[in-house]
Amino acid sequence: MPDSSPPLAGIRVLDIATFIAAPYCATVLGEFGAEVIKIEQPGAGDPFRKFGTPSDRPDSSLAWLSEARSKKSITLDLRQPDGVDLFKRLVAVSDVVCENFRPGTLEKWGIGWDDLKVINPDLIMLRVTGYGQTGPYKDRPGFARIAHAVGGLSNLAGMPGETPVTPGSTSLGDYLAGLYGTVGVLIALLHRRDGGSGQYIDLGLYEAVFRVLDEVAPAYDRQGIIRESEGAGTRNACPHGHFPTQDGKWVAIACTTDKMFARLAAVMEQPDLALPERYGRQESRLAAQQEIIGLVSAWTGARTRDQVMALCLGGDVPAGPLNTIEDIFADPHFEAREDLTTIDDPVVGPTVVPGVLPKLSGTPGRITNLGPSLGNANAEVYGDLLDLTDTDLERLRRTGII
Repeated sequence: MPDSSPPLAGIRVLDIATFIAAPYCATVLGEFGAEVIKIEQPGAGDPFRKFGTPSDRPDSSLAWLSEARSKKSITLDLRQPDGVDLFKRLVAVSDVVCENFRPGTLEKWGIGWDDLKVINPDLIMLRVTGYGQTGPYKDRPGFARIAHAVGGLSNLAGMPGETPVTPGSTSLGDYLAGLYGTVGVLIALLHRRDGGSGQYIDLGLYEAVFRVLDEVAPAYDRQGIIRESEGAGTRNACPHGHFPTQDGKWVAIACTTDKMFARLAAVMEQPDLALPERYGRQESRLAAQQEIIGLVSAWTGARTRDQVMALCLGGDVPAGPLNTIEDIFADPHFEAREDLTTIDDPVVGPTVVPGVLPKLSGTPGRITNLGPSLGNANAEVYGDLLDLTDTDLERLRRTGII
């Protein structure tokens, strides 16, 4: 049976960031019990509210509903002295701040790390920017697409000789940075629990991308290898890519070892392909990569996707369909794993979003709400947490502070 108390209960997070990277860290923390207070600019809010497909709620896109979930929203103008004072009062009673302003912005407003650690020595601060807080590029603007480029990923994506493409989601680098940020915050919380002081986490978007490129760095260092766009395959294994099927769909097949290729050759009813004197060794297949890809493509192209999948799985060949989101919604494995979760919003209604990850047996995460409406927790946070009166709140609203 799962434990009743979520593991991060009692941890308060102030999310003053925008779009995805640092806010995604706050979302993950919120799903495991942290109280996450999203601090947004009065009137407009996080620009991510307007990003992507509109929803039935005027201030919230579908992207916002999905990615700002399990948070409360308050409004606060951090550029005004009264707003800074209120923020500092919140910092004094919080554990984590997540931000992604350009280096120096918070310092200019009087709420940089050196200012906040005086108020709360136990504070943990996640700072995500395009290039980090130091280095010659630190003042450059950064987005995930730029991080994919600078971090070396985009150069590997696409067909050889053609325009490099966006690798997967245009926001992949943001999510990677958010995950690394979450790891950093959790490590810092453990350090603090064991008697250490607060600290900040400095993370550049491009670094999160660069870190997941397997052997690219040592291969260049040791052998001068500069990997370029490799299409659907890879320079390290063959056949290892995407193959068309008779019904206009695609399957992914991954033969990373000689034994796996032998299984595929048997499934294709061409076992001689796996003889040592033919293509039984990886180096032989890599040397004849286009021929191998042609042979496998011809085999898959003569069968439907379901037929290819049945044969591969029956022969213990690693294979998977290239799913559309329609495929995913109909996939029984996604359903069994609760990878799709329906959350009911009072305005939008039941909405399907990705489920919580990772899956913990004793303290599973949960989604308390979809992305909040702008300022929905102003009265709760300012009234209950900072003891402001209704008169105070009205004055703050009138002067544009909240």
